[in-house]
Amino acid sequence: MTVNPVSDMSSKKTFSVRPFDKLKKALVQHEAAAPPAPQQKKKEEYTDEELFCREMDDVQEIEEFRTLACAPRVRKTFAEPRRRTEDQETLAILGEIAGGQRAIHLPDTQEYVEWTHPDYRDDIILKLHAGHFSVQAFVDLHGCSVADAEEELEEFLADSFKKGLRCVKIIHGRGLRSVKGARLKEAVVKRLSGRFRKDLIAFVTARQCDGGLGALYVLLRKK
Repeated sequence: MTVNPVSDMSSKKTFSVRPFDKLKKALVQHEAAAPPAPQQKKKEEYTDEELFCREMDDVQEIEEFRTLACAPRVRKTFAEPRRRTEDQETLAILGEIAGGQRAIHLPDTQEYVEWTHPDYRDDIILKLHAGHFSVQAFVDLHGCSVADAEEELEEFLADSFKKGLRCVKIIHGRGLRSVKGARLKEAVVKRLSGRFRKDLIAFVTARQCDGGLGALYVLLRKK
């Protein structure tokens, strides 16, 4: 009887049970069925909101900081200089004029009168109003009616031309006490700029010291 060695038997024997073959196959199938991994976007492809959420993903809110008391900010206030309105400035100027602290600029008033003959330069009116010509005679028409004032004016100017005077003054008043206004002044201005215009060089409201708005300087032409 012949006995085969154990080594010979083991070399010829094959194993049919392989449990890990199925596991390997299952892994391959699972990898094939799994969805592809999402592709990472570039930084410039993210929106601002996505970038902010990504950066704030690990940030945790501290509940204690919700009720922190903050001292109010104290704003410095500076006292602004008081701006005077136009009405206040006007009232202040009128107060200075009434108190004798400021002289009235007569050309700025509605009662100011001036006239220059076309044959003469306009700047002569400035010299006449400024008192560059000496007043040689005057007539006061206060208390006269319009008719009497016109007659007095006629006689005064005729006498002035006869004497060869160059600068005279006519006091007509302002008509402040008259119900009908400055009628004498209107009559004098009308007569000077009408009937006597060819005999005059210029006439203008007098300076404040010479009657102001209630008087006229008259510059006569030589005859």
